[in-house]
Formats: sequence, structure tokens, C-alpha cells
Amino acid sequence: MAEQEYEIGEDPSLLIVDDDEPFLRRLARAMEKRGFQPEMAETVAAGKAIASARPPAYAVVDLRLEDGTGLDVVETLREKRPDSKIVVLTGYGAIATAVAAVKVGATDYLSKPADANDVTAALLSNGEALPPPPDNPMSADRVRWEHIQRVYEQCDRNVSETARRLNMHRRTLQRILAKRSPR
Repeated sequence: MAEQEYEIGEDPSLLIVDDDEPFLRRLARAMEKRGFQPEMAETVAAGKAIASARPPAYAVVDLRLEDGTGLDVVETLREKRPDSKIVVLTGYGAIATAVAAVKVGATDYLSKPADANDVTAALLSNGEALPPPPDNPMSADRVRWEHIQRVYEQCDRNVSETARRLNMHRRTLQRILAKRSPR
């Protein structure tokens, strides 16, 4: 596959804030190959410090970080550099969080797993046309299964608590958890 030329503009500075270090490094390398100058942060505090000291033209911020919410970084960046393009990444895709991200200043919102092509398209879109559909979207069954697994982990693998939070019968949840993940 040939390297594609991207219209980044005069300032290729990019802030990437994510607490998943392997993902953070992979994304930074991939964005560097696309012409960006990435700067990485793993916490809200580090992200806010970079956004205040050297506000970048572009930012990719994870919604949930170890020390808080990435929306704090988005707000700081929006105050310091109103023209920056900010994409919020999350593994917990929900309409409420998407609305909250856009309200504080995000220009786009992507659900994980998102690759560098998705991120680049979101950062460089002019907002006029809808982005193309993903090449290999997750099936609805897979999205449901991943959501259940995420809540199950957040509840410290407690089946009864997970069932209560998901508003489903405990035995039904046990059956779902006993099965393999759908494709």
C-alpha cells in the first residue's frame, strides 16, 4: 500500500492522551508517519500540562484515564487553542458521552478499536461530509458481548452486581459469560 499524502496544514503538532501505553506508542508512531509531530501523555494531569504549555493544532484524547476524564484535557485545550481539532476516543461508546465530549469542545468522537486511518480521517475532516463506513465493523452481537464484558470487569467479576447494573437476570448473564465471544 502506498503512503498517502495528508493535508495537515502549517502546524502538525498533535497531542495524544491515553493510559494504554502500547496503544499510545503505536498510534504516535503511525501518526508520525502521516506527517504529524505527536507528543504523548498517559494521564489527565500530563495532558493538561502539555495543553497549557504547548497547545497543539490536533489532539486525540481517551475519555477514561487512570486519574480522571479526558474531557478535562479537552476543556483545557479548547481554552488555550480554540481552533484545535480534537478527537475523543473511547472504549465505552454511548450517546451521552459523545454529547458531553462535543459540548466541551471535541470535534469528533470515535469508539475503540480505532486505527490510525480512522483517527487521521477524523482529525482532518472538514465536517461537511459523513466519513465512510468502516471496512470491517463489529457485529451487533460482538458489541453487546464486549459491553457486557466491560461492565463485568468493572464490577470486579461479580455476576450478581453485573446483572443488576445491566438490568438482566443473573442466570441469563451467567449463560452469556460461559459462551465464547461472537465474531
